[in-house]
Amino acid sequence: MPDKEEKARRKQIQKELQEKAQVEFEKSLPVSREIFRNLFDFLDGELETEGCDDHLTLTKQFLTTNQVENGDEVENWLKENGGFCDCEMLYNVEELFGD
Repeated sequence: MPDKEEKARRKQIQKELQEKAQVEFEKSLPVSREIFRNLFDFLDGELETEGCDDHLTLTKQFLTTNQVENGDEVENWLKENGGFCDCEMLYNVEELFGD
């Protein structure tokens, strides 16, 4: 059984790994967290009334309306992270942000 010092060392290593993973995640984002938060809020409201059509229709609408220039890059990133349609954006991608 590990002693207190070993437990503290393991806890510190785990913390460092989590921080490194968070930095890598931030670097991978094609747009700012703020744009993602706004997109999630937009989808929350729109999906209640519009429903999901199994595509990124509302997401594309948001990106166009908000003049996000790298929309294709954002869509690719979303798909790589489980967001293949608007409702999956909220179920899979929003969860990655931990907000």
